[in-house]
Amino acid sequence: MLSEHTRATLLRTLAGRAFLVAAAVKLVLAAAGVVRPLPDGLAFVEAVATLVILGVLLLFVWRLARALRRRLLWRVRRKLILSYIFIGFVPALLIAMFFLVGAFLLFLNLSSYLFSDGYGSLLNTVQLMTGTTAAELSRTRNIEQGGGAILERRRNNLRNRYPEMSLAIVPLRPGHGTVLAAGPWRHLEPPDAIPDWVIKRGEFRGTLAMVHEDAPNEPELVLRAVQLPEGADPAYAVVVDLPFDGEVIEALNDQTGIRVGGITITANQTTRARPLLGRLRRAASAIVQPRPADAAQTAEGGTSPGIWERSVAFLEYVDWQTGASGRASLSLDVTPRSLYARISGAHPAFGGSPLGQTFVVILVGIAALFVIIQLVALTMGVALARSITGAVHEMFAGTERVRQGDFTHRIAVKTQDQLGELAASFNTMTESIEHLLQTEAEKKRLEEELRIAREIQMSLLPRGPLSMPGLEVTALCVPAREVGGDYYDFFPLGEGRVAILVADVSGKGTSAALYMAELKGLLLSLAQRHQSPRELLIEVNRILSDNLDSRSFITMTYAVFDLNTATMTYCRAGHTPMIYLPARGPRRGLAQALLPGGLVVGLRIDGIGEKFTALLEEEHVPLDRGDVFVLYTDGVTEAMDGDQELFGEARLRRIVEEHGHLRSAELRERILREVESFVGEADQHDDLTLILVKVVDVGTPASMPEREVAVS
Repeated sequence: MLSEHTRATLLRTLAGRAFLVAAAVKLVLAAAGVVRPLPDGLAFVEAVATLVILGVLLLFVWRLARALRRRLLWRVRRKLILSYIFIGFVPALLIAMFFLVGAFLLFLNLSSYLFSDGYGSLLNTVQLMTGTTAAELSRTRNIEQGGGAILERRRNNLRNRYPEMSLAIVPLRPGHGTVLAAGPWRHLEPPDAIPDWVIKRGEFRGTLAMVHEDAPNEPELVLRAVQLPEGADPAYAVVVDLPFDGEVIEALNDQTGIRVGGITITANQTTRARPLLGRLRRAASAIVQPRPADAAQTAEGGTSPGIWERSVAFLEYVDWQTGASGRASLSLDVTPRSLYARISGAHPAFGGSPLGQTFVVILVGIAALFVIIQLVALTMGVALARSITGAVHEMFAGTERVRQGDFTHRIAVKTQDQLGELAASFNTMTESIEHLLQTEAEKKRLEEELRIAREIQMSLLPRGPLSMPGLEVTALCVPAREVGGDYYDFFPLGEGRVAILVADVSGKGTSAALYMAELKGLLLSLAQRHQSPRELLIEVNRILSDNLDSRSFITMTYAVFDLNTATMTYCRAGHTPMIYLPARGPRRGLAQALLPGGLVVGLRIDGIGEKFTALLEEEHVPLDRGDVFVLYTDGVTEAMDGDQELFGEARLRRIVEEHGHLRSAELRERILREVESFVGEADQHDDLTLILVKVVDVGTPASMPEREVAVS
């Protein structure tokens, strides 16, 4: 039965569902393929299903490997031990493997070189025999009568060393002479003709490969040399064969210390030998069989030659009829000890001397010391990992106790090292946690008080648009923090008149909010007494300059809309410009900034505020149906995006020009969306306040309640 996790993986994940669908497709197509071969289209679908199954399996294996790695490496001790293994032990192991592989390659190359050198000496001997025989035959007048004696005499010179060496004189033109032979020629019949490719070259020295027809798995090699006598039109050629038999192998072993263990033909260009007697074939087969000692050892249940007792060499052989070449591999029985003895024997002053043996002993001692150091380092690494992870475990246990609420738990400091300092720091940390919790509780209390203060501050602002026949007024205030310093308000003055103001207290936070509340109370008391905006601001400045902190000030714009006289009278005390979009006249549809002079409120420039009074200007703007007025704080025009670019007054005026025909509430939302889109993910840097006034009708007296506000 499948586990719940396996069922969820197969049924609830995209990869699992793809695997099930692909497996179902494979099963259906496999069943259909039993009945009849699948067409190309279904074969392609089956291939795609196979790829999907393989891809999902690879994904599952990758996820399983990640899960196993997380589980196995969760403990720090395992990580440290594995780190040491990969940093210290694995490189050392790789170095050792590198030297072993290098030594093995050197062993293979040296053994192959010694064999090739000895085998080349044999070929040189055969070639020398053909050369001297051809030279002597060139001085003989009658080859038919004296050639055989010359061959026998030449053979007798090397009979004791190479008893199987065979010689022959072969006519180059068929029918013009007979083949003269000397030697046993048991390995192969003497050649009755010389191939054209040899005649063109004039000589040949190389190896022939043979397989018996009744023993195709027992190849034999023959060293053959051919020499044509000098002259413009030679009539014969001298052929010398030296079978690579037991005597030759023993002679090669005496010369190089390497014994041939077996021959393998790796290509198919071989010379087919004539059937031989069983006795002779067995003798030839002994060439490539293992040595009797090895065979006996294997028969008795001993071990076969190891990797350091067997090498390989490659020989190129030639097909006698066509001249095509092939390759034969020969297994060589040799040991590093014998190879070292053979190499050092070339330098008797070093090889057998005590100095040479001393170097060998030193080399073995260094290797043993390397192994000992690695084992000691591994032991020390494990012990160090245990000490480190023990301290980490104590830290983990202490953290668990603290997470459960036990702040009295302390870790025992056992060492005077960095881990001991870490344990002491943990103990200090647990002592501070309770204080931090108290601080967090205090912070939450302050945040709650600020939330209440925000609600109180928002309650001080008008809620919803001003309800007054002839005007559409809507506003919005978004503090940058819990509480802010922006302030706007509407003051009905009776007889078709209304006062609208916007103010910005310098700074943000609670101090600005308190000054804003103070300003509201002051304006509520002064708005009914002073009909002129200039007189009201002069009085406000006189009162606040004696009460504001010297580092604080207030910017504000105060405007009085009189629908009876179709006039708007206003003053600006250092505040941002008012944007005016006339509905008629020569500048119809072009937004303009109204910038009368005036200082900020609350600065102590002089004792009685003469400077403020002198610079403050009061202006009048005639009203017409469709006129739009926008009052705002610098939080609108100075809104910044992620690149610290300001929204700017030009953008605000462009929006008012493009959408001034909308109702005031719709225009407000349009401006707000443009600002939010411009700012993007950047933080709000300042309080944002916006008031939009649109003149709907003028010149008609309208009575207004004392304080009538439509709540949205």
